[in-house]
Amino acid sequence: MRHATLVGLTALTFTLTTSPNATLRGEDWPGWMGSQRDGVYRETGIIDEIPDSGLTIKWRKPIAAGYAGPAAADGRVYVFDYVVESGEAFNDPGARATLNGKERLTAFDAESGEPIWQYQYDCPYSISYPAGPRCTPTVDGGRVYILGAEGDLKCLRTEDGKVVWERRLKGEFGVEVPIWGFASHPLVDGDLLYTMVGGAGQGIVAFDKASGEVRWKALDAKTGYCPPSIIEAGGTRQLIVFHPEGVASLNPADGSKYWEIPLTPDYEMSITRPMVDGNRMYVSSIRTEALMIELDSNRPAAEELWVGEPKEAVHCANSTPLFVDGVVYGTDCNDGDLVAVDGKDGSQLWTTFEATKPGERRFVRHGTAFLTRIGETDRYLVMSETGDLLMARLTEKGFEDLGRFHVVEPTAECFGRSVVWSHPAYANRTAYVRNDKEIVAVDLAKP
Repeated sequence: MRHATLVGLTALTFTLTTSPNATLRGEDWPGWMGSQRDGVYRETGIIDEIPDSGLTIKWRKPIAAGYAGPAAADGRVYVFDYVVESGEAFNDPGARATLNGKERLTAFDAESGEPIWQYQYDCPYSISYPAGPRCTPTVDGGRVYILGAEGDLKCLRTEDGKVVWERRLKGEFGVEVPIWGFASHPLVDGDLLYTMVGGAGQGIVAFDKASGEVRWKALDAKTGYCPPSIIEAGGTRQLIVFHPEGVASLNPADGSKYWEIPLTPDYEMSITRPMVDGNRMYVSSIRTEALMIELDSNRPAAEELWVGEPKEAVHCANSTPLFVDGVVYGTDCNDGDLVAVDGKDGSQLWTTFEATKPGERRFVRHGTAFLTRIGETDRYLVMSETGDLLMARLTEKGFEDLGRFHVVEPTAECFGRSVVWSHPAYANRTAYVRNDKEIVAVDLAKP
């Protein structure tokens, strides 16, 4: 068994927590995976199921391409995309495409869809799967933060899109852009902004959120693609970093290490956020790399419980699994189905293709669906790669379809099929869904 190295404080209790910025209004979706970055939609007054007659479209607006999900806060929806000006775009997991174009952030009025302001900058691409930026904008008060695919980290005013500060990770930190681009959704906590950078002593970097100055650097680690997160375990606030060679817990204030457990996903694809339920943390990545960790309830320490074997656990790639009441729900990159896993031992409780490719009964490489729990219920909103928005009941016993509605066409390409690989935003009793051509607002309000 691999044990973590303990560094630092001891404590008495364990509680899952979030950033102090999680006091945002429940109806907002100010960044990746929601107001608390846990994939839970906390707004009330929404539908109980999707009727056969479908849902009402409130508005549609044209946009350009990108994988970055929208953010919705304070009556605005933010969309980060890429406008190609020259070059040939192609999707090859082993080669970089070279393009010239502009990364662009647009603020839309959440109710009408009318553009309020737009900011763009020149950004040549040399990455694989070059559709556009990967990171969802992060809104924090009067500022919005973006991280582009080539490492342009910027802070803008939400009022008018004016630049407050900017850093160029590639040039300033001497790091090579990961083959699939920078994808670590920035995390704002207190006065700091955290994101993966990569390199000796700078696997993760904490910036002053107001000025962009570096406050600390930590870890000898490659960049990877996983966003950092903050939990409280053993009575200690811990910054969790899943990098290409392991899972580490750091002191958020100064980057000092509490513990680290090795894990080496193929192709450096540490992507999905480690998810916590009680005193356990599930870490999932492609192929056969999955790990259940037990968090110490008395001090900042951890140890491995079990490792996911082939045809066990769920090995996620593009979408982060959810870990609820002892069950892990996620889409498997090997078989392409939605899988429910017993957190005690990694055994699969059930599988279905209804969330990824309805009616399919065979292998679908990197089948993807983005799961969002509705409050503390057993109902979920599921965004399928086919462009369908589903509502479903997920329990340890199975998957119950509560209706679906086709929102957008799948416009991206993956292994010869068309897909939507962008997490929606849920706010204002509305689902904001994008593809590479449009952003669509879908009414979720109960009649």
